[in-house]
Amino acid sequence: MSTTEHIYLDKYHPASWRALNGLGLKVREAAVEAGLTPTLIELLNVRTSQLNGCAYCLDMHVTDALKAGESSQRLAVLPAWRDTDLFDGTERAALALAESITGLPAAHIREQEDAYARDHLSAEQYSAVSWLVITMNAFNRVSITSRHPVRPPKN
Repeated sequence: MSTTEHIYLDKYHPASWRALNGLGLKVREAAVEAGLTPTLIELLNVRTSQLNGCAYCLDMHVTDALKAGESSQRLAVLPAWRDTDLFDGTERAALALAESITGLPAAHIREQEDAYARDHLSAEQYSAVSWLVITMNAFNRVSITSRHPVRPPKN
């Protein structure tokens, strides 16, 4: 094998990939049952992918967010969500938690973000958001490591 050949983790170990996809489906079901909207789920997927720099997942989840009814304005300002009034309390708490889980900042900052999230999310929502972000981080790492390509749209 050439050292320049991409190693697609999902192709070399398809059973592991299917297991991750199965987890993703279960986590999404739990999020919906916890009352998270499809747009919030996709906002979390997009924000996590932005933080990780995963082009493949960003391409997929921005498209999914738009299909779910998310606005292009909110997607455009998502990296600066704290500086706008475009996101409600639940969304802000979920985004703060997503950033804390993904970035794993110092303990005192994690504690602040956790307290903020707990003030705005039910225990079920807190757990669902956490699982969504943890799973999205795993998908990001598979795609980044595999160098999954972003393909131009078909005309």
